[in-house]
Amino acid sequence: MTADGPVGPGGGSHGSTVPVSGGAGSAGQAVLVSGGTGFVGTAVLRALAADARLAPGAVRALVRRVPAPERRVAGVTYLTGDLTDPRTLRGTCDGVRSLVHCASLISGDEAACTAVNVDGTRALLAEADRAGVRRTVQLSTTAVYGAGPHRDLAEDAAPTAPASPTSRTRLLAESAVRAAGGVVVRPPLVYGPGDVWVVPLLAELLRRVPALVGHGRARLSVVAVADLGRLLATLALDPAAVPEGSVHHAGHPDPVTLRDLVRELGRTVGLPVPEDGLDVAPYLERLAAVPGRASAHQARLLAEDRWYRSDVWALAGCPVGPGLATRLREAAPWYRERLAAAVTPV
Repeated sequence: MTADGPVGPGGGSHGSTVPVSGGAGSAGQAVLVSGGTGFVGTAVLRALAADARLAPGAVRALVRRVPAPERRVAGVTYLTGDLTDPRTLRGTCDGVRSLVHCASLISGDEAACTAVNVDGTRALLAEADRAGVRRTVQLSTTAVYGAGPHRDLAEDAAPTAPASPTSRTRLLAESAVRAAGGVVVRPPLVYGPGDVWVVPLLAELLRRVPALVGHGRARLSVVAVADLGRLLATLALDPAAVPEGSVHHAGHPDPVTLRDLVRELGRTVGLPVPEDGLDVAPYLERLAAVPGRASAHQARLLAEDRWYRSDVWALAGCPVGPGLATRLREAAPWYRERLAAAVTPV
């Protein structure tokens, strides 16, 4: 539920650019964001473009296809490339001081995920090394821990046990990034404008079963996409903030219960807020009787604690942000439009 848009598979144009404004940036001073049209990648670009420390034209996005003008972030230069074709990456890291690697494939079989998430990451790291990039920050996911419950889990407190091709290959990508001296960031549930997983999934579950799985008691780590974007930008611009090769959780330090999350969505977005709750087994029986996109596995994840200790905000000197209520109010118009378009009889 936390992955960003992929760069690959698909055609690239060998480092062609579409400058939105500004020049190419000073040599060795640019910041490149892969997956620059994705959910999190776009938030990172916005944070970087708003940072006064960067010269005009110093923010670049690596994408498979240049987005339409209305979807571009002002001040960003878009470069095309394909993680599955290393030839198209040549030159994309020239003049770059920091790389924020947000591109990944979040669906598909083992071979497809390996081609993008593992081999593609290694190809991009090789190009970054050739160009002399000084810092790499990778967007990963807390899904690498596998089944929970996880309660106040520190980064070194539990073994990784990824259960899907996506999380397995993203963990392998982590190893490559850390071996190259890069920093890995594992966010939990990410919400905000552009979210097509977390809140839409909850909305569908509430339509199919008007009750909270596990009585809504599970404590969950969440993070607003705007705040995650600021954190990744901060880590890219301040290499001394955290050690090379380190791994960090990036949720809001205070978890929320599933019930409190749904109540806040009721106040801000208008989702139904059921008072009833069900144990997991009867909930899944009722869910199975009403077809839909959300799976029993996803519902089960919301019934167990998934709470991750997140000290990286303080380490990086990056403000956590205003919290769930404020960020959901800001995102409410986007969610209402998205959910209204998605409502179909089930």
